Amino acid sequence: MSIVASIRSSLVPVHRAGYPFIAIGLILTIAAGFVSSALAWIAAIITGWVIHFFRDPPRTTPQSAELIVSPADGRVSMIVEVLPPPELQLPAQPMLRVSVFMSIFDCHVNRMPIAGRVSRIAYTPGRFVNADLDKASEHNERNALAIASAHGPIAVVQIAGLIARRIVHWVAPDDELAVGERFGLIRFGSRLDVYMPVGSDVLVAVGQRAVAGETPLADLSTAKTQRVFRTT
Repeated sequence: MSIVASIRSSLVPVHRAGYPFIAIGLILTIAAGFVSSALAWIAAIITGWVIHFFRDPPRTTPQSAELIVSPADGRVSMIVEVLPPPELQLPAQPMLRVSVFMSIFDCHVNRMPIAGRVSRIAYTPGRFVNADLDKASEHNERNALAIASAHGPIAVVQIAGLIARRIVHWVAPDDELAVGERFGLIRFGSRLDVYMPVGSDVLVAVGQRAVAGETPLADLSTAKTQRVFRTT
């Protein structure tokens, strides 16, 4: 293996959505160097953090149709029964909602919680209050996806927060996506809600750390099946 290939294999990949921000950071770092070495160091540290923020490491996803996996890195902040987001036009029946809060230090690439077809995408403008609060699900700017899965409708909602000002997704209605497949990200720090059928066997607890595409949040079946893993 060449030295270049060895270095590339040891570095965590960076998502292309971060390239413009990294480029701006590098330009500002160089410009600051002509003014002050202290300013250059500050700009370099900020650029390093931006690179870290947009990291996109491969994940090993459990391949089971019965599992809901975490769509985001972060802390499980809430597990409640609520009505699904009205903009998704799902049946007005309570669903189980598991929320994962992402800090500015978490990886922000979002992944599909279950395999299925994207049946609806609904963007809702709103406020930018603390995404860790329960009311953020209703009042904050958000982007909701309804997923037609083998177990019925599942929803995943990207919610903006105090710092987050940009929700990004690159999927469209009728796209067929695999569990763990990347579908979007949020800049910078926020929350994802996953809606699933009431009665699902929750596998996490409030306060637990979750890893996008890897940590099972819930099991939709009563019988556990053998789990196969795939790295993406």
